Amino acid sequence: MTKVSVKIDESWKERLGPAFEAESFLKLSSFLKTEKAAGKTIYPPGPSIFEAFNRTKFNQVKVVILGQDPYHGPNQAHGLSFSVNEGIPYPPSLLNILKACMADVPGFMIPANGNLSKWAERGVLLLNATLTVEAGNAGSHQKRGWEEFTDAVIKTISDQKEHVSFMLWGAFAQSKSTLIDAEKHLILKAPHPSPLSAHKGFFDCQHFSKTNEWLISKGIEPIDWKLYVL
Repeated sequence: MTKVSVKIDESWKERLGPAFEAESFLKLSSFLKTEKAAGKTIYPPGPSIFEAFNRTKFNQVKVVILGQDPYHGPNQAHGLSFSVNEGIPYPPSLLNILKACMADVPGFMIPANGNLSKWAERGVLLLNATLTVEAGNAGSHQKRGWEEFTDAVIKTISDQKEHVSFMLWGAFAQSKSTLIDAEKHLILKAPHPSPLSAHKGFFDCQHFSKTNEWLISKGIEPIDWKLYVL
């Protein structure tokens, strides 16, 4: 297999070279090409697959919010975990995230839409463990190579940065804590924001204020979590 060409911000490309050259990533690329050639619809659209990295450059990362899969409905996914395109109704997990933020951050209001790009631009890496999915088929691109790639992303952040807050919601995200150096970074754990589990402690986890307290204690500018426009 030949090396795969990827459109991703240079700050990430220079650090993730080995991950892009790994056999698992080359097989993943081949799989995606085969799926597309078979006429299957893949979300998010190709130009948005690495949107999280293009919105949040490596040196900007202060926070990592880890999701599992992109949304698999029309026009929902745009490359940022939990976020949806403008004009799309809030998925239940996203609405619960916004409710938790409203309960935790003074002055936070539920925004007019569920696009979290502003968070990404302020240093919040909205990373899914799997970066693509077949339309209408949740989890269809799991165990195809994405996990190896995104594990390398988490490990790279842990190894090459300091004082990053990792928000790990649910058992899957929490399993990634083994990749993170807890001596250097803040690891926050809570139930998943899904309606199936959010009532078990997600709404009052206060991860947003705890993250800002951590950043301030390290001399780092906190995140402005507000999303609405006055």
